[in-house]
Amino acid sequence: MRLRSTATAMALALMATGIPAWADIEAAKAFLDAEIGELSSLDRAAQEAEMQWFIDAAAPYAGMEIKVVSETIDTHVYESTVLAPAFTAITGIKVTHDLIGEGDVVEKLQTQMQTNENIYDAYINDSDLIGTHWRYQQARNLTDWMAGDGAAVTNPGLDLADFIGISFTTGPDGKLYQLPDQQFANLYWFRYDWFNDQKTKDDFKAKYGYDLGVPVNWSAYEDIAEFFTGRDMSYAGGPATGVYGNMDYGKKDPSLGWRYTDAWMSMAGMGDVGEPNGLPVDEWGVRVDENSRPVGSCVARGGATNDAAAVYAVTKAIEWLQKYSPPEAQGMTFSEAGPVPAQGGIAQQMFWYTAFTAASVVEGTPVMNEDGTPKWRMAPSPHGAYWQNGQKIGYQDAGSWTLMNSTPVDRAQAAWLYAQFVTSKTVDVKKPKLGGLIEFYRSPARVQWSPTGTNIPDYPKMAQLWWQNIGDAMSGDKTPQEALDALCEEQEKVLERIEKSGVQGDIGPKMNEPQDPQVWLDAPGAPVAKLENEDPTPETISYDELIKSWQ
Repeated sequence: MRLRSTATAMALALMATGIPAWADIEAAKAFLDAEIGELSSLDRAAQEAEMQWFIDAAAPYAGMEIKVVSETIDTHVYESTVLAPAFTAITGIKVTHDLIGEGDVVEKLQTQMQTNENIYDAYINDSDLIGTHWRYQQARNLTDWMAGDGAAVTNPGLDLADFIGISFTTGPDGKLYQLPDQQFANLYWFRYDWFNDQKTKDDFKAKYGYDLGVPVNWSAYEDIAEFFTGRDMSYAGGPATGVYGNMDYGKKDPSLGWRYTDAWMSMAGMGDVGEPNGLPVDEWGVRVDENSRPVGSCVARGGATNDAAAVYAVTKAIEWLQKYSPPEAQGMTFSEAGPVPAQGGIAQQMFWYTAFTAASVVEGTPVMNEDGTPKWRMAPSPHGAYWQNGQKIGYQDAGSWTLMNSTPVDRAQAAWLYAQFVTSKTVDVKKPKLGGLIEFYRSPARVQWSPTGTNIPDYPKMAQLWWQNIGDAMSGDKTPQEALDALCEEQEKVLERIEKSGVQGDIGPKMNEPQDPQVWLDAPGAPVAKLENEDPTPETISYDELIKSWQ
């Protein structure tokens, strides 16, 4: 992330005095010189043309003060500290870009939905809420917005086909509800240097009888976790003590729920085949009917939140956290655990949020080479015993711009300009070497990674149930089966309340009557009964061969 430039700092100083700082193309040119240079995906002439469009389109809103909000990750920190002041200086629209926790973003959005008070003029919230936005119709439908009230402030250079994630922010009605801003996948992370060390490879093969490599299934991941935990890696440039074969987190906190709703269950094999999400049963275990109406979460109603694959998923996570992870990991949250692999003692992580890539490419850290390349790589996460070809196998978040109907039109128009500015091709800049992340996004494999889909009719209400119930299993207060039984029952209570309220009309829940669970277990697809063997033959693949298969 680049530091704020002298030009931007000067503009801020001028704004503090109430004097318009830039507001013409010469000022925009100063921004391009200071912050963008030759990194943009556009040539300089196209950059200046795009900046001129923003200057002209923003003229009616000059002097307006707007507030937007996002979670605190590096992309949004850069937007808030560098791009927002630049946009203000160039257009005269004063932007306050707040950075708060992800749970707080959802809470603010939920409050605005419930009260119709305009708390923020735009939100960057996860595309996980697509089912919520489509059903409640409280977020502006951007397809109609761009053709109507937003037409005059829609950048002619807005190339929707160029965005990764548009399929995630489009409802079953074919309308676009959110504009993707940033995206990160959850991928397998491993020490490429250790995995390629000859002694390490020889020792692993001698013990397990197969080659050390990227694990294809959970059986191999578990062997690798066991192999590295407690191993002296000083001969390969690592620490002599404090080496672990797994990293995760287990604190009873909202972020614990994301670990599971963010596709841990589908990696295990819970849910149905389908891309970008399983249908009729998704990775939350919620079943929908042929009209996309949620009908159940528990096995007795055709859901899978408490089926054998889900129980297996939670059981393995707890086992690996306790046996193969740093002891302090059990008390960590998402944000605390993410940077830990960069400290040099972790051999692999099943499901690493690539939002933490920046922390892992810092010069001088134990996981970086002297030439500026990483000692680590990313690859597809391994799948569990219940997984089948055609199921999703991972999660990628598309943090996306969302305009609420409760925001006055003129304020939404000004916020829409800012949203397009930070996602414009001018500021779409080249990325450094990121340990295989770019290769992943260019590969056909990426389609098997997706956010929460449209089966979830009220993300804010339902997401909070996960961390509370999974937390009971993590703490040992309940078995995984007991925790998931409670979770699916609580999800169904929310679905039933929405159904009774009628607020979502004929696209809201329409619950199935409970049946003997065996009826559903005997039917094709999810839910599934317990396998006799949840530990199939371990399988690994060479990372270099994997990359070749993507090209």
